[in-house]
Amino acid sequence: MKNQFLEAGQIVNTHGIQGEVKIVPWCDTPEFLCQFDTLYLDGKPVKVRAARVHKGNVLATLDGVNDVNGVMALKGKTVFIDRTGVVLPEGRHFIADLMGLEVIDADSGEKLGVVADVLTPPAHEVYVVKGEHEYMIPAVDEFLAETNVEAGYIKVRLIEGMRTDV
Repeated sequence: MKNQFLEAGQIVNTHGIQGEVKIVPWCDTPEFLCQFDTLYLDGKPVKVRAARVHKGNVLATLDGVNDVNGVMALKGKTVFIDRTGVVLPEGRHFIADLMGLEVIDADSGEKLGVVADVLTPPAHEVYVVKGEHEYMIPAVDEFLAETNVEAGYIKVRLIEGMRTDV
């Protein structure tokens, strides 16, 4: 079952003295996080009055946070978004939905393991698959035959060198 609320970033500091929070986004882009009118902190909705991108982070003004002291009380907190209403482009998935998916060799049908981590270097995501062996599979069309989050699996095409524990 997919979680309704997803981790989307962390409040790391204040910006200025008017109560603006600095959020390190855990999204593909900080602009994605700026589109939300409501964020969730400690399971409670918080209205976003304004949000903008600054040096790869999100600077936001939140209801009820009016000064530096208000921000400092939030420092270190994880920011969540509600996935309801979010439409991802075709072929894109939330990382949280990929975690734990069964990974199957598209050619042999062999179960390789499950997605244990998703690395996000600049070029493209890399799926870390753990089972009897560990694999690092670039998340690009050349290696991904099929991703079916609803059915709980990813079919991949392997090449030499993807297994990391040899």
